[in-house]
Amino acid sequence: HNGRSNFAPFFAHDGKRIIYSSNLSTPPDHQGRPSFHLHMINDDGTHPEQITFKGHFNSFPMFSPDGKQVVWSSDRNAANPKEFNIFLADWVP
Repeated sequence: HNGRSNFAPFFAHDGKRIIYSSNLSTPPDHQGRPSFHLHMINDDGTHPEQITFKGHFNSFPMFSPDGKQVVWSSDRNAANPKEFNIFLADWVP
């Protein structure tokens, strides 16, 4: 319980960490909307770490079955308002 919105959890390949979307580390924008970024946390709730920093909404993260890549949706680099793209990145813990 951190008093923020946290959703779309997904276990990392090691089964010991969880990636999720949260507005934990970011204040609301000029219109009062919270920004959501990807975070990683240990399965016991310790050591939250922000993973993404660009865009206003980053969410729905999932790891590849081998744990070497992570995919998520984001409005980062959007050409139009309310446009979302899918991002795929190599995962280097």
